[in-house]
Amino acid sequence: MELLTDIPVRQTIHSKIHDVDFTALEFGKYTSDHMLVCDYAEDEWLQPLIVPFANLSLNPATLALHYGQTVFEGMKAFRMDDGRINIFRMDKHYERFVRSLDRMCMAVPPKELFMEGLLKLVETDKAWVPTQTGASLYLRPFVYASEARFGVKVSDKYRFVIFTGPVPELYAKPIRVKVETRYIRAAKGGTGFAKCGGNYGGAFLPTQQARKQGYDQVLWTDGGENKFIEESGMMNVMFVINDTLITPPLSDSILDGVTRDSLLVLTKDLGYKTEERPVSVDELEIAFRENSITEAFGVGTAAVVAPIQTIQIREIDHHLPGYGPGNLFYIIKQKLEAIRLGKEEDVYGWNFVV
Repeated sequence: MELLTDIPVRQTIHSKIHDVDFTALEFGKYTSDHMLVCDYAEDEWLQPLIVPFANLSLNPATLALHYGQTVFEGMKAFRMDDGRINIFRMDKHYERFVRSLDRMCMAVPPKELFMEGLLKLVETDKAWVPTQTGASLYLRPFVYASEARFGVKVSDKYRFVIFTGPVPELYAKPIRVKVETRYIRAAKGGTGFAKCGGNYGGAFLPTQQARKQGYDQVLWTDGGENKFIEESGMMNVMFVINDTLITPPLSDSILDGVTRDSLLVLTKDLGYKTEERPVSVDELEIAFRENSITEAFGVGTAAVVAPIQTIQIREIDHHLPGYGPGNLFYIIKQKLEAIRLGKEEDVYGWNFVV
């Protein structure tokens, strides 16, 4: 795909790149030099621009600040072995972006604007794509309701922004999680499948409570009876039980994770058994009792794969065996990384090379 030539670029005068120690990155701390901005008004998207990264100016009555019309995506660009840059699975991310925006009654940027805007922005800030093992350039496209009006209404104006920033590997060490049965992340018929801001804000309190108890994240259960596992923190979750990779099925309360989909495809193609089905809290307890569960891990864009060391169920800590190169999570993670970095052929058409 060729870069869109009619997106004007206003280059920054003072690059911040020399202020960053790429060997000691912190997740979410650094932003690259430029961002893409495009406004929607009078039923059309206006001219996109790439400008120096800067603060946004908001009227206090901006609708997004009051009624939650804000949707984002989380993506990554990787420095490949040959030095080129790969933006991973833009098509899949755009499809999810559209579903989220539709659910929140928001204007949808055209696919060309989304994809070619990302390509042009990454090309502009290509020096920011890390070369360190495990590191990548995080890409954050988002849309917010920009109309200034304090009455409850669907906005008539929106702003589409993309910014980027270098990030390290997240959750490199196994984590401890707690099954949450009091609070819920999402309910049937709600917005759990959408990447809208309210989903994340509502999850903070139980997560903070779990961290005070010594856990890194929570395992969310269903919003009906709290019987079935849905997600791990802000990630999808997978279990290896009786040599089968099992993950909860997608629904309107579970995010359609791009990493989840990628790992399921790779696991099947490597010849392992997979099941997308409900996983109950009771089943997990029995699996621990019978020693039939050998792995559990969260999967998502930020962490890629986060192995789980401990799961607390009904006030009891259950421990997973130690992890090593022979574990399935390690095998499929390495396979995914090899495709992203160009070490193996991309037979799936997932890579978009800048």
